Amino acid sequence: MDKKIYLYGLIPAAEADQQPLPSIKGFDGEGSLYTLSINDKIIAVVCDLDPNDYAEETIEQKINNDLEWLQKKAFHHHETLTLLYKNYTVIPLKFCTIYNSEESLQQSIESNEDKVESSFKLLQGNEEWNLKIYCDEDQLKQQVSQNNAAIEEKRNEIKELPPGRQFFERKKIDHLIEKELEKEKTRICDHVHEQLKAYSVHADVKKNWGKDVTGLKENMSWNSVYLLPVAEVESFLEEIESQEKELDGSGLRLEASGPWPAYHFSSFS
Repeated sequence: MDKKIYLYGLIPAAEADQQPLPSIKGFDGEGSLYTLSINDKIIAVVCDLDPNDYAEETIEQKINNDLEWLQKKAFHHHETLTLLYKNYTVIPLKFCTIYNSEESLQQSIESNEDKVESSFKLLQGNEEWNLKIYCDEDQLKQQVSQNNAAIEEKRNEIKELPPGRQFFERKKIDHLIEKELEKEKTRICDHVHEQLKAYSVHADVKKNWGKDVTGLKENMSWNSVYLLPVAEVESFLEEIESQEKELDGSGLRLEASGPWPAYHFSSFS
């Protein structure tokens, strides 16, 4: 085996003809990116890797045991796709998509040719944007405690009870506040998402990240992704600003980011 092939992404051949590939260092930091023609419609953006240095078991060990290596290489992969995205319609491939030969890469993509071409059509003229909603739960809990009808009704019931019973019933109110807090977060996030979906071609809800990933004091309460026509991006961002004004003082904070390479909405993997 002379070399392995690292696949970053796929771009339309017509776009590759119009815009030369920028000079970018490859995954090993030594070689450079280049293109492989799959057919007259699909171009693969790749780099070469030494098969001895990048054997499957070696990469697996690095991913599981070498956080510094993983962060550096994952950042390279993402930054490379972001640079490509500025010039082309890109179907981004997952981190560490590696083939043992050009032939195996060619066969893999050709067997998914219809999916690739469908993805190109879907992505052209559209952008992927992300929205995360973070929550200062103490602030929102205070609002829920003061303004929630179910909690107020429970407090009024307790006033009519003997003092001994009131103590135990107040404990139940604490649990009710926590329950109503979760309901309020869900209600608000669902409402924001429904408003933003109106601007998108496709939208999806993703898994929330923990504080160990975000490094923030706030909890992530919502994580969604949208495929937007370019003409709708400005209206989408204005809608987010409008929602932020409505939520001012609630403890909920909206954070939009994009445009990104279409990791979520491209179907080839």
